[in-house]
Amino acid sequence: MNYAKLAFTDAVKALQEVNGSRRNYERVEKHGVTDGLGDNEMAFIEDQDHFFMASFGENGYPYIQHRGGPAGFLKVLDPKTLGFVDFGGNKQYISVGNLQTNPNVALIMVSYPQRARLKVYAKARIVEINEDSVLFEKTDPADYPHRPERMMVLDVQAFDWNCPQHITPRYTVEEIQTAFEPQREHIATLESEIQALKKQLYTEK
Repeated sequence: MNYAKLAFTDAVKALQEVNGSRRNYERVEKHGVTDGLGDNEMAFIEDQDHFFMASFGENGYPYIQHRGGPAGFLKVLDPKTLGFVDFGGNKQYISVGNLQTNPNVALIMVSYPQRARLKVYAKARIVEINEDSVLFEKTDPADYPHRPERMMVLDVQAFDWNCPQHITPRYTVEEIQTAFEPQREHIATLESEIQALKKQLYTEK
């Protein structure tokens, strides 16, 4: 896997040359070879509750779709393969239709609290639910309310991390509640102690 080899087209390289970054990225291109996703990437993916996926239509335009679900709904099947259940939605089927003629997709996953972005190039394929019950069992988030229509398997071609610049930290309600839980417990303890002291004062009077 070599993200730079795929991402740095001739036009991109020409711009890098003009803007003075080609020498650095040439080294990246030569040495940025990996054999599948590493532990850090797999842990990051398994923690995500959403991602954005670009596919390419017959009209030549890319189509970017938001995919969401419970944390970990995008499954790491092995270091070179990801999979998820395609939930029923508005029945436009743009992504699914695009994959009929072009399997190439690009994913970007963002962790706002960590200010981290992971980019993935992959080749996607549709697997019907009745075609592979074992895969469905691995990928279906059974406790999450959804209507499964099919599965998508992503054969990872390359990946790269973006810099954290310009990522504004954002937090979910659950993350905020978790962060403030020690404070709430401390306040509850103090309130209990105050009530006990008040009761003691009234008793002594």
